[in-house]
Amino acid sequence: MANNSRSATADPLRPSETVPAKMPRVPREPLPAFACDAHSHVFGPYDTFAFATPSSYPPPLAPAATYREMLATIGAQRGVLVQPAPYGTDNTALVAALRAGGGRIRGVAVTDANVSDAALESLHASGVRALRFNEMPSPQTGKPFAGSVGVDTALALASRMKMLGWHAQVWARCADVPAIAERLGKAGLPVVFEHMTCFDPTLGVAHRDFANVLALLREGRIAVKLALCRVSKQPPDYEDLRPFHDRLVEANAKQLVWSSDWPFVRMGDAAPDVGALLDTFQHWVDDSALRQAILVDNPARIYRFEN
Repeated sequence: MANNSRSATADPLRPSETVPAKMPRVPREPLPAFACDAHSHVFGPYDTFAFATPSSYPPPLAPAATYREMLATIGAQRGVLVQPAPYGTDNTALVAALRAGGGRIRGVAVTDANVSDAALESLHASGVRALRFNEMPSPQTGKPFAGSVGVDTALALASRMKMLGWHAQVWARCADVPAIAERLGKAGLPVVFEHMTCFDPTLGVAHRDFANVLALLREGRIAVKLALCRVSKQPPDYEDLRPFHDRLVEANAKQLVWSSDWPFVRMGDAAPDVGALLDTFQHWVDDSALRQAILVDNPARIYRFEN
């Protein structure tokens, strides 16, 4: 952590300049009761929750209270917070947000293989239900993001994760999904892939990489987060993703959860509005039973929300 003798303005772990979190409008259609946004992040306040490693992007100011305001605006009674890379394995900000959530927020933490059993049990008591693993290289360096942990660590932690009933959440390229799913499956770990598995929409729905994802999804071997903004080449309507989204829903809607990715780091002016993202989802998925499954029932099961 940072040396306390250094000033806040000189310390890259306590950024003095931040990007305000983009707040949403209310969706056109109300969400079903206990709807869940299954992928967001909290950042700051930095005088309390400094980064573990300097951020590779302009950091947003998105503390827990602002996050809860976002959920309230869109009408989501539940949410899942995911540990962002600049906090590394220091889950303090995440845990504080979970504890302030009154049981309606679950967490996806990051740890290394040397984490103690007591630390894992403490995370579980706070509302953590998964660990995040990153196999997506930084677009700037081609190397792993600073503060991220790879799938090899998941294998080292597999037995202890299973004891807690946790799953692995993975950010990876679409082409790598089958091999990662195979490795984690052999270790007995359920796996949820972020950002629709990060396929390239210009390759089309028939491309083998996306076809492999659909096959794994049909067999129930993976779950997938329906987050549009990291994949599409056509914001803000994301029409290039509609065929892929439709096929994911058709393949196995019971293994899908909806996610915003708020507060949209590294997106700048291209950051979407969460209310608009929900409008798109509810336009594309106009069946109330499918909406109920993806927004409510699936996240309740996967993240073990209590009624």
